[in-house]
Amino acid sequence: MIDRYTTPAMNAIWSRQARYERWKDVEIAICEAHAEAGTIPQGDLLEIQSKAAFTLERCDELEKETRHDLVAFVRCLEENVGIAGRWIHFGVTSYDVIDTATGMMLRDSCDVLLASAATLRGEIDRLEADHGDLPCIGRTHGVHAEPITFGHKLRSWRNELDRNVARLQVCRGEVAVGKASGPVGIHGITSPELEARVCAKLGLTADPVTTQVINRDRHASFMNVLALIGAGLERMATELRNLQRTEILEVQEGFAKGQTGSSAMPHKRNPWNSETVCGLSRLLRANAHAMLESVATWHERDLTNSSLERVVFPDSCQLADFMLNRMRTILAGLQVFGDKMAANLRLMGDLVYSEHLMVELVRAGMSRADAYKVAQRNAAKAWDGEDYKAAVAADPDVVERLSAGQVEQIFSLAHHLRHAVKR
Repeated sequence: MIDRYTTPAMNAIWSRQARYERWKDVEIAICEAHAEAGTIPQGDLLEIQSKAAFTLERCDELEKETRHDLVAFVRCLEENVGIAGRWIHFGVTSYDVIDTATGMMLRDSCDVLLASAATLRGEIDRLEADHGDLPCIGRTHGVHAEPITFGHKLRSWRNELDRNVARLQVCRGEVAVGKASGPVGIHGITSPELEARVCAKLGLTADPVTTQVINRDRHASFMNVLALIGAGLERMATELRNLQRTEILEVQEGFAKGQTGSSAMPHKRNPWNSETVCGLSRLLRANAHAMLESVATWHERDLTNSSLERVVFPDSCQLADFMLNRMRTILAGLQVFGDKMAANLRLMGDLVYSEHLMVELVRAGMSRADAYKVAQRNAAKAWDGEDYKAAVAADPDVVERLSAGQVEQIFSLAHHLRHAVKR
């Protein structure tokens, strides 16, 4: 991932140095479990614990010969440990180390994402506290529908975020697994008990049944949750982009002194942060699709998953964290224009209460089809320039069935929004 879309918290997990450190943690945990089982002498274990080290430069040199990054890494550790290094990687295969380390990195990534989601949620809560009661027009198909509140919009975003957080919490448990079951997962050298000890040392649980790899349905589920998080953020960003359109302008992204909106048009203030979130969400969906393609393998293992996971795991974690934090930044600086919301709400006059008229006429005994016609024919008058409320109040079918008080309630914004309370 390019530096522009990375975060320090995810860099600390997914940098190459950090990944190799996790490999070392797994190799040492395996040695410790073997020592507890009596396979490795305690003196040799102490040598391994104190001397196991690597440099990326030396690993690269060894990989030119081995053409295998994990084998090069193991040899680098052996060189630094000495004779006791013969026990490193004892009885395990490469993906016992790689998949277990990946489980740790995905688990830690979940924790970072959950923390970032919590800060975003806090910003949504603040906006609702500050501006949640503002009435505004709700739109369907891009056209004015009925009044809502800005808080209603915010609560919809927050509830979706909460659902995605709950999904991510489930995924954390699904991906926080490891293995030390050997080349085809049958525990030919290591025992299930040793595997369980290794995983426990690393804060993981042992996958109960593996092949040479941990089955990729776990990872595909995680990637799909990241795609859902991205889709939820895109929904928020798309709404903000629309609300910032010149002819709507109910909100606006913060614009710093000296900021440039366009190289050619000095007046421009574009919703570029929201557009960035929308664009990056497409990558999360594409990466999730790629991971779904890796669930199936030839027999107990092939290599088709390896190359793409080197890209999609770190990139997707980086992107999801970047997007969560970018959306928090957008909301923290968001300008909310209540007067513009009020003006837009009145663009169609009282036409937005047509459903209330139809419903009250049905209550009064009229068929729904006839009530719809009454509301619609008066709406047609309003489109031609008449006042909708006045036209309704003078309509013989309305006068016959509804009192003046009922008509007033039909056109009451407070009545329409009576259930739009903060929750």
